[in-house]
Amino acid sequence: MKKYLFLLLTTLIVTACQQQAGTNQQTEVANITEATIKTTTAAIEKLHPNANADMINRGVKHAASLWRNVDGSENDFQQFCEKHFIADASQKELMFEKVSRNLEVLFGHFNKIALDLQRPLHEPLGDIIDIDKAFGGYSPGSHLIEDFYRNKLAFNIALNFPYYSLSEKEQNAANWSRKEWAYARMGDVFTARIPAEILQNVSEVGSASEMYIANYNIYMGKLVDEKMQTYFPEDMVLLSHWNLRDEIKSHYSKGADGVQLQGMVYEVMKRIIDQTIPKDVINSGAYQWNPYTNAVYKEGQAVELASENNDRYQQIINNFHAMRQMDAYTPLNTAVKRAFEGGMEITQTDAEQLFVEFMSSDALKQVGELIKQRLGRDLQPWDIWYDGFKARSSINEDALNKITRSRYPNAKALDDDLANLLVKLGFTTEKAEFLADRIDVDPARGSGHAWGASMKGETAHLRTRIPENGMDYKGYNIAIHEFGHNVEQTISLYDVDYYMLNGVPNTAFTEALAFIFQKRDLELLDMKNDNPSKEALQTLDNFWSTYEIMGVSLLDQRMWKWLYNHPEATADELKVAVQNIAIEIWNEFYAPVFGVEDQPILAIYSHMINSPIYLSNYAFGHLIQFQVEEYLKTADFAPEVERLFKIGSITPNAWMQTGLGEDISIVSMIEAARKAAEQVSK
Repeated sequence: MKKYLFLLLTTLIVTACQQQAGTNQQTEVANITEATIKTTTAAIEKLHPNANADMINRGVKHAASLWRNVDGSENDFQQFCEKHFIADASQKELMFEKVSRNLEVLFGHFNKIALDLQRPLHEPLGDIIDIDKAFGGYSPGSHLIEDFYRNKLAFNIALNFPYYSLSEKEQNAANWSRKEWAYARMGDVFTARIPAEILQNVSEVGSASEMYIANYNIYMGKLVDEKMQTYFPEDMVLLSHWNLRDEIKSHYSKGADGVQLQGMVYEVMKRIIDQTIPKDVINSGAYQWNPYTNAVYKEGQAVELASENNDRYQQIINNFHAMRQMDAYTPLNTAVKRAFEGGMEITQTDAEQLFVEFMSSDALKQVGELIKQRLGRDLQPWDIWYDGFKARSSINEDALNKITRSRYPNAKALDDDLANLLVKLGFTTEKAEFLADRIDVDPARGSGHAWGASMKGETAHLRTRIPENGMDYKGYNIAIHEFGHNVEQTISLYDVDYYMLNGVPNTAFTEALAFIFQKRDLELLDMKNDNPSKEALQTLDNFWSTYEIMGVSLLDQRMWKWLYNHPEATADELKVAVQNIAIEIWNEFYAPVFGVEDQPILAIYSHMINSPIYLSNYAFGHLIQFQVEEYLKTADFAPEVERLFKIGSITPNAWMQTGLGEDISIVSMIEAARKAAEQVSK
């Protein structure tokens, strides 16, 4: 659906916000010996006898782990530390304020540069030519990190605001003040030295993957069966995988006819997964295509077209090699560790264990039986996207399209309505206007995304696909999701007390608010749901959606672990591995519920290509959403949303304890789903 987009610079520096410090054993790292560290520490303690000895030792060790031969000798290192260590609390606070201000200036402007350079790629501003791709893949901030080491600003900051490991943060969470949290986050900024050319390559490869997915459209009006019959509107063009998935969801209210259309979309998905899809039917309406037989026709005559030739998996390989180049330069020495222990501040092992435990719950069989009864048929693989628990599932999508197209004929209409939508959600007029003024709506080439600002004075951007005849319901639904991101982005930038705490612990938390907004999409269209089982149905919907995304997330995790075990794999070998892993996960966790084996459907997600190791954020987002929703049942929505997202980017468990008084858990959701299934079954 979306990717919570940050400038690569912000991702690599502020994601460094959670990386574990340590000394890289590389030839370009100076041999700052333990003896030198001790000598330097002792010298500073002598200069500042009243200073905190632990902070001196921690700061010296942290700076030493980053010092390289090019930075000077061991004697130079000691002299630098003696000169720049700040013992006076007021002087340290002054330095913190100045560094915070300057980082906001740098991050904010580089973010804006990247946003503007990538506009031709993300917005429908005409044909994309090679020069657009080149500028879009350029990372203007890729040299900033190394520049800060060269001019020794990084060492000054690292020395005075040293790093705390995740376990240390968790241990201190209950006792730290907001300022101490902000100091700790500043200590997270410089923990790795990655060469600028590697950062630039990651940016370019990532941009190419973004473009590959943004242009992966299927012309649905050109799909035919063996009788050359078409089933979808001539002008329907759907982006993979988001719009294809949403098309499946839209047919649950259409009975047997809907099942037939869902089955055809599923055949398209399988062709994309196994790469037998003819390359020339992608993003083109020049041919008619039968996804069942893979036959292609031109003006009614059969023609031969080559398949896509594993391009999908080559994109993953390209991202893997680009990100793997970073491994030697970071203490968290795999992309998997950086994504989980770094970005999410949750270990991959813990995440996998939690997901496996959830997907092994007997409550899933109970809910699966309920869905089967409601459908009046056996479950099909695509029912992982069963949409019948939502209020809109009983509403014909054509009726919804009519409403959204009339209300939002273009991006400006949605932009003009943002404050009104916030007032409907309970925000004061003043706050609604404040937030709406700091969010801009843009039409998108792809399915849409939310791009937050990185400094005050700049706006967040909500992007969603808006056809010439107006925003259809699918686009509206995605837009409300992205709007949730934008509201979080704006609150957690403007209302947080320290810039170093801006944002959320990880992107699962912004996904949670996006999901909370998205589920209120009909309410925002002034369509009330008076169903007495409303809350039970919402619980079941979240529970089933969590089940779906956890399997996909597990596939993403295991695919990346496979890549690290097979670093020289070809795209063809990866394709086989991904399909095998997807089927293994399906057979273990889905076949017992669905009654059908050997399905590859989990491998359709576009995030695996253009958002490496991101999917698990959605899974945690569902868990957090559920817990936040449970909390909001007894609280005022808008004021509590403001309070929660002013907490900022402390660690996930600390955020949950501060905001809700509990840790992240699957227990309450599973139990609630059992009760909800019993209620709805009556």
